[in-house]
Amino acid sequence: MGYRQRVKSYDLIIVGAGIIGTACADYASQEGLRVAIVEPGPIGGGATAAAMGHLVAMDDDPAELALAHYSLDLWESFTDIAQIEYSRCGTLWVASNEADYARIPEKLSRLATAGVQAELIDREQLYQLEPHLAPGLCGGMRVQREAVVYPPGMAQHLLQRARRSGAEFYADRVIALTDHGVQLSDQTQLSGAVLVATGCALPELLPQLPVRGRKGHLVITDRYPGIVHHQLLELGYADSAHGNADSSVAFNVQPRPTGQILIGSSREYSSDTPEVSMPMVRRMLERTFRFLPVLRQLDALRIWTGFRPVSADGLPYLGKAPERSNVWVAAGHEGLGITTSLGSARLVIDQWLGRTTAIDARPYDPARVAA
Repeated sequence: MGYRQRVKSYDLIIVGAGIIGTACADYASQEGLRVAIVEPGPIGGGATAAAMGHLVAMDDDPAELALAHYSLDLWESFTDIAQIEYSRCGTLWVASNEADYARIPEKLSRLATAGVQAELIDREQLYQLEPHLAPGLCGGMRVQREAVVYPPGMAQHLLQRARRSGAEFYADRVIALTDHGVQLSDQTQLSGAVLVATGCALPELLPQLPVRGRKGHLVITDRYPGIVHHQLLELGYADSAHGNADSSVAFNVQPRPTGQILIGSSREYSSDTPEVSMPMVRRMLERTFRFLPVLRQLDALRIWTGFRPVSADGLPYLGKAPERSNVWVAAGHEGLGITTSLGSARLVIDQWLGRTTAIDARPYDPARVAA
């Protein structure tokens, strides 16, 4: 006897329940859309779970900065949600030499133009703010209103809100896009517009949009409250984040609300396995110890890896998918997916609704790659 194929209809079917997909589901549901969200694994279990969780405005690309600033304003509505462990520790960018210090006024100007408030920190102020930094640093730049969060907690919170607004969740895998929606692995057919938010797995459903997985390592310590007060990054961090080197490391340390210290960051294109590479971890830690030698004395509890989804040009794909009818995409955020998740969701859903977007959506149009 044959089976009867099940078909359910929605306004929007979201594929992927990382922080990008759940942010899209939350916003679409709040706007009254009938939403389905499909995810076979843990909620926020991919790149979201592996992320540091920094909420930070990077000023090296105008489009990236515009999206980050827009999204950071939206994060202000979530500061009191215990589940996401929001901590407004501020970001302190550290200048290791005079050349880096000389770059700060230009960075301040770019941030101010975008509406981000930041301040120049001289050498004396630097050590007042962070006494454990290595001697000989030249100063820095502080962005006081920036924060860190626990990304899987945010993904779970967004999905819970979406479901309270009527969204339906399918713990299943999308095996194909169809003319009218998607097909799940259990042969269920869902009908409606589709939004693909699957990070590194994007090419499985949309091969015309290239994404590379960029591996990263993170280390977290035992509880040592009071050693680090701000999220700390070296001013050369963006060179590592935006560079095309096969592997790189940069100083990036966060104080977590638990009293633990989260240590990053590394980037690799050459490895596609999740195994920890101790040579890369040692390289990353040696970079960290140059700025914070006190960390040599602390005990680490855990090391893990994850993969950042990198688009063809470093900007996320946010909009209608090329060569497909009624398929949309939100993916390819590299290391800024946590920061830009809420803004990305609004940008895509507002386009789908035919609304004028809050910021110019053209730099993120997926068609730019197909063209």
